[in-house]
Amino acid sequence: MIYAITIYGEAGVFESLPKAKQDEVLAGHYALQDALKERGEYVSIKLMPPTSAVMVDPAPGGDRAPLIVDGPFAETKESFLGFYAAEFADLDEALRFAAMISSPIARLEVRPVAWAGGAISTG
Repeated sequence: MIYAITIYGEAGVFESLPKAKQDEVLAGHYALQDALKERGEYVSIKLMPPTSAVMVDPAPGGDRAPLIVDGPFAETKESFLGFYAAEFADLDEALRFAAMISSPIARLEVRPVAWAGGAISTG
């Protein structure tokens, strides 16, 4: 089954860390990417800061176009930063891989994926 390892944290926290701490966090990500690469295909996405987001709100009426506005509007310090997705034997295996990127600056969620399709180019 495919599991997603989603990463949540406060935008800008990683960038404010001393270089040695940044290297420590990145080492976990590089280790996870290498381990996933050895197993086969995977997806990894790092989102740009929330300030770069644009929201597409539902149209106020049935025949109107959606409303496009600057975003985000969530009143929280924590935001969705990125994710990994790969095939794992079960939840326990997905959790073992997620532990490779566990750090004090982000929270992780591991969840099965009900549908997956399409392809993303690495080129």
